[in-house]
Amino acid sequence: MTVTSTIGVDQRPWTLHADRALPAEPEVRAVARRILGETSALPIVSMHGHVDAALLADDEAFPDPARLLVTPDHYLVRMLVSQATSPGPVRDAGVRSVADLGVGDDGERDPRVIWRRFCAGWSALRGTPTRFWLEHVLAEVFHAPASPSPETADALFDHLADRLAEPAFRPRALFERFGIELLATTDSAVSTLDAHRRLGEQGWGERVIPTFRPDPLFEIARPGWPALLDELSAVSGIDAHDYDGFLLALRERRRAFIRAGARASDHGHLRADTIPLPAAEARILFDVARRGHSDPAAAAAFTAHMLFQTAEMAADDGLVMQLHPGVVRDHDRGVAARYGSDIGYDIPVATEFTRALRPLLEAFGHHPGFRMIVFTVDETVYSRELAPLAGVYPALRLGAPWWFLDTPDAIRRFREATTDTAGLRNTSGFVDDTRAFCSIPARHDLSRRADAGFLARLVAEHRLEFDEALETAVDLAYRLPQESYPRPAAVSA
Repeated sequence: MTVTSTIGVDQRPWTLHADRALPAEPEVRAVARRILGETSALPIVSMHGHVDAALLADDEAFPDPARLLVTPDHYLVRMLVSQATSPGPVRDAGVRSVADLGVGDDGERDPRVIWRRFCAGWSALRGTPTRFWLEHVLAEVFHAPASPSPETADALFDHLADRLAEPAFRPRALFERFGIELLATTDSAVSTLDAHRRLGEQGWGERVIPTFRPDPLFEIARPGWPALLDELSAVSGIDAHDYDGFLLALRERRRAFIRAGARASDHGHLRADTIPLPAAEARILFDVARRGHSDPAAAAAFTAHMLFQTAEMAADDGLVMQLHPGVVRDHDRGVAARYGSDIGYDIPVATEFTRALRPLLEAFGHHPGFRMIVFTVDETVYSRELAPLAGVYPALRLGAPWWFLDTPDAIRRFREATTDTAGLRNTSGFVDDTRAFCSIPARHDLSRRADAGFLARLVAEHRLEFDEALETAVDLAYRLPQESYPRPAAVSA
């Protein structure tokens, strides 16, 4: 049912300030504006994210504004839920849990109700990157006539629903309008890659590529791990129920991903430990876990061993190894049991890299065929550990600020903390790490603005020539992502 509502005709069209997120100092802002002019229209190379490849393979219209922009956005959901018991507009709008924003099997199903709750809580997003991204999506992508509020909620919903019904707002049309040159998805190691196969058949195989994510297979204490071996065996065609077969099956899956266009593997365990085990000990831990018995210490040791094994495989086949440890997943176990994962309850912890990565880097840090990109949500290690490591090991690059750190101030802090020791070229370029397809251009725009501000300050302080700043800005926005994620040699020809 359509609710008729209007936004006052005397209200100005909603536009965003051209200098948003640029430095406040007039002299530096003027330089940043010129630097941004060199990068704002560059193609997007999105090498780490969580957009479902089926979205583009199917190319169907998005369902409604709430299911597109609210329910799947865990940044937004977590912020509104954090206000659920405080006096104010979020509680007044009826938000008590993630279910009230459409999450879970028993979640709210009326998209207009969800949208009204989001609009009522718009003020809770002030000052956050979520607010910045959503403003870009609403104003720049959908040309919304006004910002969200209780008064504009229904008119905005109708405006967005009308746009979503147009062919120009289907996924592939938006992909072209966003200027995306290359998009990497993140895919289970036991995925059949059917969506990527279909994309390849439709001529999109060079533009949307998979990323190999084997985490559940490396965590032998995880519930259901023995059943995963059945899936790995079936999809690889190799019996993975013993340790040696397990390694062979993983290598075969990596080859299958490379054939589908993959350039990287992705690993998000709690710790960065990479201590290898003697093969005999690894076999024992594997066999014990296969029988359903594995204690936390043994499981952590096996995960660390498999990260080392992954580096060895990567040195052979050329897949870039992405590592992003340091997050306690599903902090509220009751919420996770009821509503599932990836809804905002993943919380960062302090992370150690120097000793943890030493075995791996001693073995492969100078290997010409190995490339590793490390991300963190623990800012304290940037200058103390990660920048010095990236500043000496040829195989290591620093991943961009991501997840809780892809904000204007955190991106600036990242550059300030790492450039002295690692320089600028030992970073990987920006990754948006998003499930929210329509926010991809917003996130890359914010990164380019933050980097323009950082480089402009170097120019204003006479630490960098202006032409060098322009060249560096293009490196950070476009060239470095391409260089950091090369095609594996096996498929480069």
